[in-house]
Amino acid sequence: MAATLHRLGLSHVFGVVGSGNYVVTNELVRRGATYVPARHETGAGMMADAYARVSGEMTALSLHQGCGLTNALTSIVEASKSRTPMLVLTGDTPPTVQTSNFWVDQEAVLVALGVEVHRVHSAATAVLDTVRAFRRARDARHTVVLNLPLDVQDEPLDLDESAALPLDFTLTTAGATDEGAELVAQVLREARRPVVVGGRGALQARSELEVLAQSAGALLSTSAVARGLFEGDPWYVDVMGGFATPAAAELIAGADALVAFGASLNRWTSRSGDLLKDKVVVVVDADADAIGFHHGPDHAVVGDSATVAAAAAKLLGQRPDEGYRTAEVRARLEREGRWRQVPYEDTGTETHIDPRTLSIALDDLLPKQRVVVPDGGNFNGYPAMFLAVPDARGFVLPLAFQSIGLSLGAAIGAALALPDRVAVAGVGDGGLMMSLTELDTAVRLRLPLVVLVYNDDAYGAEVHHFADDHEALGTVVFPDTDIAAIARGFGCEAVTVRSTHDLGPVREWVDGPRERPLLIDAKITSFPSWVLAHTFQGEK
Repeated sequence: MAATLHRLGLSHVFGVVGSGNYVVTNELVRRGATYVPARHETGAGMMADAYARVSGEMTALSLHQGCGLTNALTSIVEASKSRTPMLVLTGDTPPTVQTSNFWVDQEAVLVALGVEVHRVHSAATAVLDTVRAFRRARDARHTVVLNLPLDVQDEPLDLDESAALPLDFTLTTAGATDEGAELVAQVLREARRPVVVGGRGALQARSELEVLAQSAGALLSTSAVARGLFEGDPWYVDVMGGFATPAAAELIAGADALVAFGASLNRWTSRSGDLLKDKVVVVVDADADAIGFHHGPDHAVVGDSATVAAAAAKLLGQRPDEGYRTAEVRARLEREGRWRQVPYEDTGTETHIDPRTLSIALDDLLPKQRVVVPDGGNFNGYPAMFLAVPDARGFVLPLAFQSIGLSLGAAIGAALALPDRVAVAGVGDGGLMMSLTELDTAVRLRLPLVVLVYNDDAYGAEVHHFADDHEALGTVVFPDTDIAAIARGFGCEAVTVRSTHDLGPVREWVDGPRERPLLIDAKITSFPSWVLAHTFQGEK
C-alpha cells in the first residue's frame, strides 16, 4: 500500500501512530513522504484537511484502528463536508476478533456519518483497492476512508513495483454546454444590478469571473470559504451572507440577478434565503448534486466555473452602460466596504478589550502575508472579517460541521502548506481548551503561528443564546484562566492583552525571528455578535 501511494504521488501524511498503522506510516516515510505527528487524532485530521485546502494537494491521515479512528471522527466529518481531497488510512480490527478492545464496526460508523468508505479486501487486491480509493479522493475531491484490516495486512504479497498501476488513465472534465453559457450571458445581459459570486468550486477561476463581471457591470462577492478570491478588485464587496458588512448585504439584497459559481448558496451564504429574494438566481457548478441542495435556483448550469464564465463573457461582450458599477456604489464600497470601517461604540473597560478594537489593531500589526483560520463561536466574525487576507489561500474556514476547537490544528496544517506566511488561528477560550494539546506540535515544528484567543471565560454563543435563563448560565461560564501561562508551559511565547497598550510584545514577535508560536490571551468584553444573530435566525 505504501509503495502504491508513493507511486501515486502522496507526499504529506499527518497522524498518530499505533500498532494498526505503524507499518504503512513508516514505509511511507521511508519512501520520502513527510510525516507530521500530532498529539491527538482530531488535530492531525485538521492539519491534513487544511494542508490540502491551502496547497491543493492530496493529503493522508494515518490512524490506529478503533479508538484512533473514533478520536478523529469530528475532523473527518469536517473534511468530508468540505469536500477536501483527503485519504484516511486506518487499521481495522476484523469481525472475527470482536473480543478485541479495539473492535468497532468502523464501516457502519463512517457510513452513518456520511463519509465514503473503502477497504483493502485482500493482498491480491491491495494495489487496486488503494488506487481506487486514492483516485476517488483526488479526482472527485472527496474525503475517503480506507480501512486496512489487520488480518489482510499480515497476508504476504510478492509486489512487482515495475508493473503499471491499475486504473492508469487521465480524467478530463467536460466543459460547459453552449446553452449553459448563453443562459448565463442572457441573465447578465438583462440585469441592471447583477452580482457574481465565487465559491469553493471557483477558486481556480478568478480571472475568468473578473472578466465576466466586468463585461456585465456586476459586483463581485464570495461565499465565506472563498473569502479573498477577488481581493484587490475595487468592485469586490467581500463575503456574502452572515459575515457580510451592512453595505455588502444591502447591495446584494438590491441586486436583480445573482450568478453563483461553485457556491451552494447555503443558509449562511444566503442569510437563510433572504439575500436570494426578488432576483434571478443562477448556479453554475461542476457537481450537479450540489445545485439546489440548500435553495433551488431559477436556472442551473452543470459545468466547470472557469469554462462557463469564459464562454459567457465572449457571448456577452461589454454592456453599453455601467450596470451595478456606478460611481455611487464605488464611493460606498470605499467608505464602508470593510468591517473595520463600520462605526461602533467601544465597549472596552480597564480589564477587558473590545474584540473589534483588538482585531483592528492586530490587523495593522500582523504581517499582511497571512493565513487566517477562524474557529466557531460568538466571537468568530472578528478574526474572520476584521483580519484582511491577501487571497483565497489566505483563509481557511473549518466550520462545515460547525464544531469548535478545530482551528488550531487547521492553522498548523495551513502554516506547513504556506511556510512563507504567518498563520493566525482565531479561537475562543472554549475551543482552545478542547485542542490546546496541539500547541506542543506547533512548538515542536517551530511554526510562525499566532494563536489569537478571544477569551470571555465562557462558551459565549450559549451565554448569549440563553441569556434569559440567568440561573442556568453557570453551566457555560468558567473562572478566569491564565491561558498565556499555559501556553508558556508548552514553549510558546505568550502575552495577556486587556487593552491595545498591551500589544507591544506582539510587535516584538513580528519583528523577531518568529521561531516559536505566539499566543495572545485577549480578555475581551462579551456581547452578542452580528454573526450570532444570523445564526439564531437560521435555527428558528
